[in-house]
Amino acid sequence: MKSLLNRVFNRTELIRYWIVPLALIILVCSEFALPANATGVYQMPTLTAASDTWVIDKGDVISRFNENKISTALADVAQKTGNELRIVTIRRFDYGETPETFGKALFQKWFPTVEAQANQALLVLDTITNGTIIITGDKVKAQLSDKIATSIAEETVQVPLRSGNKYNQAFLDASDRLVAVLSGQPDPGPPQIKQTVQVEGTFTKAEDTTKNKGNSTAWVVGLLIAATVIPMATYYLYQVFQS
Repeated sequence: MKSLLNRVFNRTELIRYWIVPLALIILVCSEFALPANATGVYQMPTLTAASDTWVIDKGDVISRFNENKISTALADVAQKTGNELRIVTIRRFDYGETPETFGKALFQKWFPTVEAQANQALLVLDTITNGTIIITGDKVKAQLSDKIATSIAEETVQVPLRSGNKYNQAFLDASDRLVAVLSGQPDPGPPQIKQTVQVEGTFTKAEDTTKNKGNSTAWVVGLLIAATVIPMATYYLYQVFQS
């Protein structure tokens, strides 16, 4: 009997000194994990003068079919007008980067001189925040003004995203509008937003959210206390049986 108890309490000691600390480490790491798979400008491919790359979907949000469709449209407008547009999606930027800083740095990397930038445009979207920016060269601005570029980034792209992260629809709509503008056609304008009346709210109330958060915190604290107290109580019983 005493031998059996020794084996049981030896296992308890193992749990106390190894498993519990490991569980606590996992818990802490899950709350404060550092961003992974961040993308920096230095990781982006280099474009050549004859590059036929129009869409770089590192965020993996555009279907292959729609990527090919958009690429074909952008290649066609480049051939007809000389105006080139690239679309880039990123899952997560390096620390401190924003769509604007990343877009400007990538634009400078791909087109290092004012002359090279003149007929170029670049749309960048990060899929974590859905932040979007359009960078344009001097000659492109004659058709794609800053006002239109901002409207495309903040309205044409964002409306489908706000209604359920519809990335394919967002980029198809943006591509259609950009192709029209870069081809010298009238700007189709932003999408029409349908106004809907919400009869009954379906969102969680602030007080419910606070209550749930408090309950979750209580559970975590309770588990941490249990992880400390139970091994100590078990060890105490072990000492009693030993004596």
